[in-house]
Amino acid sequence: MPERAVVTGGAGFIGSHMVDLLLAQGFQVAAIDNLKTGRLDNLSQHRDEPRLAFHQLDMLELPHDSPIFRDARFVFHFGGLGDIVPSIERPMDYLRANVDGTLAVLEAARHARVGKLVYAASSSCYGASPPVPTSETAPIQTEYPYALSKYLAECAVLHWGQVYGLPVNSVRMFNAYGPRVRTTGVYGAVFGVFLAQKLHGKPLTVVGDGTQRRDFVYVTDVARAFWLAATSERRGEVFNLGADNPQSINRLVELIGGGVVHLPKRPGEPDCTWADTRKIREVLGWAPQVSFEEGVATMLREIERWAAAPVWDPQSIAAATRTWFEVLTR
Repeated sequence: MPERAVVTGGAGFIGSHMVDLLLAQGFQVAAIDNLKTGRLDNLSQHRDEPRLAFHQLDMLELPHDSPIFRDARFVFHFGGLGDIVPSIERPMDYLRANVDGTLAVLEAARHARVGKLVYAASSSCYGASPPVPTSETAPIQTEYPYALSKYLAECAVLHWGQVYGLPVNSVRMFNAYGPRVRTTGVYGAVFGVFLAQKLHGKPLTVVGDGTQRRDFVYVTDVARAFWLAATSERRGEVFNLGADNPQSINRLVELIGGGVVHLPKRPGEPDCTWADTRKIREVLGWAPQVSFEEGVATMLREIERWAAAPVWDPQSIAAATRTWFEVLTR
């Protein structure tokens, strides 16, 4: 029988690429997703794959003895809620989904005695002004409930490793992008926003002057990093994951092409995200394989995927981010 793996958030952007990789490695895969933000279309390429089992289920409903986790070698935990503004407006929803949901996954993994659990953490834990490049030892500064919820969940993951001996690692992702990137959210996925605008002939909505830089890392490189974190003998480790090559939003605009309209700079957003990747390179032997230019070109070739995505404009963005300004400028 093939080895088994569980992917929470398996119908989401990164989770679905993790499913791709695991199936290519010969695994049987159980994908868990409540489809609040995930989409079954992200797994449509595996519609006839007998080694993939999809479970439409909320993590909060997982019993500690869930049969989904039985005999699983690996658990990849991507499930949860993203985005800044909704977390400010609905903090309890984010704490429940990201913290309590993670606790449920940890208990199911612990009772099933899985071989390794790898948690998808967030670089948002470093706050708006981290030292750059940012190492794993940089100060923690959670500036909104989303960041807090992801960091508390990471603390729980590492705690379960210390107290219960559950083999765990945590990967703090910087700016993942690639095919199937989310099209929803309040400007939460810049590629989804820009590509929908490009497709519909609208100007690209650039926050500030566009000189802010982001450490964009392509999604297949992300999935490979999680695979290496699972198969490594190391445990209880935290790894930063980025391309270690920040790109400006203006460079992204240049590659996509089209008109531009500028929006006010938003509080709580860093001028630069930049992962210090020395640890993940040295310990896991990981390095990015897809250049920024190659990744953007791939997404442009698939731009028709964004035909049904919401098309944001300055007015709709201003309305959607009003809470952001009200709360973070106090």
